Amino acid sequence: MLTRRLPSTAAAFSWRRWAGLPNLARTRTSLQSLSVFPNKIGLIALCSTAEISAEHTDSPPQPSSKQGPLKPGLYLVGTPIGNLEDITLRALRVLKSAHVILSEDTRHSGKLLHHYNIKTPLLSYHKFNESQREQTVLRRLKEGEIVALISDAGMPGISDPGTELAKLCVDENIPVIPIPGPSAFVAALSASGLSTDEFTFVGFLSKHSGSRRERLTVSANETTTQIFYVPPHKLHQFLEETSSLFGVTRQCVIARELTKIHEEFWRGTLGDAEQWFTTHPPRGEITVLIEGKEVTPVETPSESQLENDLRDLISNGHSLSTAVKLVADGTSVRRKTIYSIALRKFGQQLGSESGSETPKPKPQRE
Repeated sequence: MLTRRLPSTAAAFSWRRWAGLPNLARTRTSLQSLSVFPNKIGLIALCSTAEISAEHTDSPPQPSSKQGPLKPGLYLVGTPIGNLEDITLRALRVLKSAHVILSEDTRHSGKLLHHYNIKTPLLSYHKFNESQREQTVLRRLKEGEIVALISDAGMPGISDPGTELAKLCVDENIPVIPIPGPSAFVAALSASGLSTDEFTFVGFLSKHSGSRRERLTVSANETTTQIFYVPPHKLHQFLEETSSLFGVTRQCVIARELTKIHEEFWRGTLGDAEQWFTTHPPRGEITVLIEGKEVTPVETPSESQLENDLRDLISNGHSLSTAVKLVADGTSVRRKTIYSIALRKFGQQLGSESGSETPKPKPQRE
């Protein structure tokens, strides 16, 4: 049956390779494997049965044997922001090898560890117990343990706990090793369609209206893309404030539930966003990106425009030198150039009115 299913040359080659084997069962097993992958006969005929099985299993790739053991220190491990598949092999290796995993929410992180069959013990570490945990964690690190720090989603320390512990370890000369992973604002920025050359990540705004308005005023005048994390119940307030300070025509992108089933990108002006989300309250994690302020190119005035400005000022009683200064302050043209125009156009007029000779420009050194 097998020889009729396979090309004659391939079947003959396979039979000759295995004809001298004493174990008929092994030959039969190998030939069964051959029938499953008829387009790889040449390769499989040169492999053992064990190698064939290993090649076609769905098990995840194993770490390279060249990788040495992890050195002691604090590992900042990036974890998925939604989709559990968004985690690196290196992150999994660190989480499995650590002595303890510091977690923002042990119940939430427990789901991730269970999904990847990781048995490392969890220890809660969040903004309400950071100060109490720091010395305990520091002692364990000084004893040579491997401590992994994760947040509920994304990179620790980026709008999440971890910054103070990292600073403390740096001060104590304890290694701090980043294990890169997903980040909501980077994912949102990459797909936003806004400028990525330069950007400002603001994160969460202050709860105090004065501080919040002060920060938004600064962002409104920036020429780079501005990125914010906004809780869903605060989005309406955020859009009202930004529409007022940035202007209703400023373009924005509202990224919601990134990497999850209901991932959504809303694009439009701040004014349109304020209207839309008033009647469509959002759910889930939200990242808002606002385009930078448009840079208005400075136009260089013509000589006739400069002459008109000087004439208006002089006719209103300003001296020639004062008129030159005022015109120079309002343009990018050098004062020396404006002074030369003033002398050429109005020097004689001013001289005759005052009964004195026309002022002469100072000789310029070569």
